[in-house]
Amino acid sequence: MPSIPHTEGPDPTFAAVFRQALQQRGLPLERVRDHLRAQQITVSLATLSHWQRGRSQPERAQSLRAVDALEPLLNLPGGALRSLLGPHRPRGASAPHDPAAARKVYGENSDLEQALGDAFPRFNAGLRLLTVHETVSLDERRSIHETSITTVVQAVRDAVEHLTVVHFLDSPQAGTVDLSVPCGPPPRMRFLPELGCVAADIPLGRQLTRTETAVVAYTLRSASDVSHQHERRITTPLRTYLLHVRFHPRATPTTCWSYHREQIGAEPQHRHRTTLDAFHTTHLLPAHCTPGVYGIEWKWPD
Repeated sequence: MPSIPHTEGPDPTFAAVFRQALQQRGLPLERVRDHLRAQQITVSLATLSHWQRGRSQPERAQSLRAVDALEPLLNLPGGALRSLLGPHRPRGASAPHDPAAARKVYGENSDLEQALGDAFPRFNAGLRLLTVHETVSLDERRSIHETSITTVVQAVRDAVEHLTVVHFLDSPQAGTVDLSVPCGPPPRMRFLPELGCVAADIPLGRQLTRTETAVVAYTLRSASDVSHQHERRITTPLRTYLLHVRFHPRATPTTCWSYHREQIGAEPQHRHRTTLDAFHTTHLLPAHCTPGVYGIEWKWPD
């Protein structure tokens, strides 16, 4: 009679049972893929590998069909694998901070990692970012003097109290950087001139319980040299990211471009020219906000 393979640990997981069953049956992933393909179920080798390593789990309809087809192949009782699947991950929302995903965008030993130090692995681990809307305002000296950010976050555990933000600035000057919130006490801010960044812990107003959301609004002001671009590094998918750039009427650029690149230092992808409206603003609103670097750059008249 089919039985579930023994796995280490008190609570067997889908990945552990799937991996152990493959070993007991001596089945390479190529054979599993071909078996599924014969039943008109397409699952890639990479996906099967991720399933057995626990890097992902079956969620889509075709993936669940594959699980049902795998049970008899692996000599498992009906429903043995299905019963081990955890809840589906939310679509269109980011997962909590993943250090490996952050390093894919920022690189190894990045300025972000240096700024956070030992806190980097736990950076906003209790929160999921859903949307980010930032408005960047330039003055008549052609420098970014104010950035207003509104972020919607969702708690992934109980008792979350604050959002930590880190912003890298254009040639910031000590004593000229300020981060404020519209209400409540001033957030605890840390200016790191050697890295050219400011970090702050912004209170959420109350402790959130799991799945609750909060709107976090704050404004960053600084004095800097002439600015030529603004970009945001995004390490997990967002439902919405909006970048709105507002130029001073007496200092408008000749040309603006929006762009996306997979990581810092990579060549820009999907670079498109944008136009200024009658209010001297332009914006970027990606249809799908996947991890990477999003920004707008501009060229000043000579």
